[in-house]
Amino acid sequence: MSKTRIGHVLTLALIALTLAACSSRPAEVTRDDAYVIDADNPVVGQRWNLLLLGTDERLSMPNTPHFVIAADGRVSGSDGCNELNGRARLGDGNRIEFSELSTTRRGCPQLDDARRITGMMEDAYRYLIDHDRLVFFGPDQRVLGGWRRAN
Repeated sequence: MSKTRIGHVLTLALIALTLAACSSRPAEVTRDDAYVIDADNPVVGQRWNLLLLGTDERLSMPNTPHFVIAADGRVSGSDGCNELNGRARLGDGNRIEFSELSTTRRGCPQLDDARRITGMMEDAYRYLIDHDRLVFFGPDQRVLGGWRRAN
């Protein structure tokens, strides 16, 4: 093989390796539009305080369990013991989905109840707003819990 031909083969091999390396890198995401929410949605921008777990269970927690969904889909609040952060999506048909929920993991005498509150949010599938109340339903249409809009 001539030196010129070897040079072309090496150049093509280098290009192929570069393309393969580039294609194996994960794409960088600078913004996740899937979480952008209509700011006019009545759930967004409001503080929602826990009213009931299930249909009738009232909890007495060290702090008031609550959450706020921002227009960029970020969720902040408290499970009654710990700070709570995550993401939310609101869709057609009053569809709601919480994801990436995490807490600060501080000790608390009612840590099991705090986990139940976080679990209720993770299981939420649909919501209904009735005046100042927000009710979460599971995928089986079972009531998971209720929240009241803070004044």
